[in-house]
Amino acid sequence: MQVQPYLDFDGRCDEAIEFYKNAIGAKVKMLMRFQDAPEGSCPGGKFPAEILKKVMHAEITIGSSTVNCSDGRCQAQAKFKGVCLSLLLSSDAEVERIFPRLAEGGTITMPLAKTFFASNFGMLTDRFGVSWMVIVRQ
Repeated sequence: MQVQPYLDFDGRCDEAIEFYKNAIGAKVKMLMRFQDAPEGSCPGGKFPAEILKKVMHAEITIGSSTVNCSDGRCQAQAKFKGVCLSLLLSSDAEVERIFPRLAEGGTITMPLAKTFFASNFGMLTDRFGVSWMVIVRQ
């Protein structure tokens, strides 16, 4: 059994995928746009023309983890409340390289620091509103 996060970027999925590819080396495993859906698969008729080129479903890999994402309802109101993604890295050098990239355009809520449970730990909210904990365990 696996638990895989599913992030709804509400119209900014392409932008988010490109950001994560550059910031943390995410790779696109699969991407389907609304225009790729088979005829008759939209409840109530056809998808609106303005969302046809938007992401219906995508799977990206970050390290060995899969994160699913989509443009959802395309209303530019993504809200990621009460959820945080934890990025476990293997070295202090790696966390010091990746943390500022992931924080670019976002907000650092706890700067990188040594803690009683990690050689390096920090928290941030990225430019899309996704909260992250970045950690190198001792």
